[in-house]
Amino acid sequence: MGVKTYRRIVILTGAGISAESGLGTFRDKDGLWTKYDLRDVATPEGFERNPAFVHEFYNARRRGLLTAQPNAAHHALARLEAEHAGEVLIVTQNVDDLHERAGSRNLIHMHGELARIRCGRCETVTEHRGDIDTATVCGHCGRAGAMRPHVVWFGEMPLLMDEIHEALEACDLFVSIGTSGTVYPAAGFVAQVRRGRRALTVELNLDPSDGHSLFAQHRYGNASEIVPVFVDELLRGEP
Repeated sequence: MGVKTYRRIVILTGAGISAESGLGTFRDKDGLWTKYDLRDVATPEGFERNPAFVHEFYNARRRGLLTAQPNAAHHALARLEAEHAGEVLIVTQNVDDLHERAGSRNLIHMHGELARIRCGRCETVTEHRGDIDTATVCGHCGRAGAMRPHVVWFGEMPLLMDEIHEALEACDLFVSIGTSGTVYPAAGFVAQVRRGRRALTVELNLDPSDGHSLFAQHRYGNASEIVPVFVDELLRGEP
């Protein structure tokens, strides 16, 4: 099956694609959830209990993003979007902006964006790359104390799910890159693609994910190495 047969490609990316850019993963043995209790920093209840602590956590993540740079895997996916004759959509679980900085444009951040903040009262979302705290004022409604990271926390609904499901139903190639296969609804995307359809499913990961058996093809290794090779093959029309 050559590249010309892939009219609609959907690529799911997770923390593993950004790990080589210096951004920590979450569930690995040295991941963020081994250092922080996710209930304290990644739930609405944690934010309600201690908003100052949650702001500290995300301020540090935002500062780390300022020095991180896209790696070869990000650049390869941007090249695929630019050179492929069909449609390429990246659905990312990551809240970093490395895909954009590499040049990707057709992109959905299902878990929000670290470089944006949201007012909990008027729901206005604005770009913001500096620190925020409990006194930060909303530029739209003028209220203080309601700003929060524009990040989807556990217990909240991921963003743009209707658009994502529509793309999954229409795709003829689904690629999962750097994901653990443990966080739903993203972990269920491969099963959705497989149901009654003839789309090719491919996993590119450092190690087999929890759902690796659902994929027709697998390649394992560092994202910066295996993703560019895979993209080169797609653009050459190789199986």
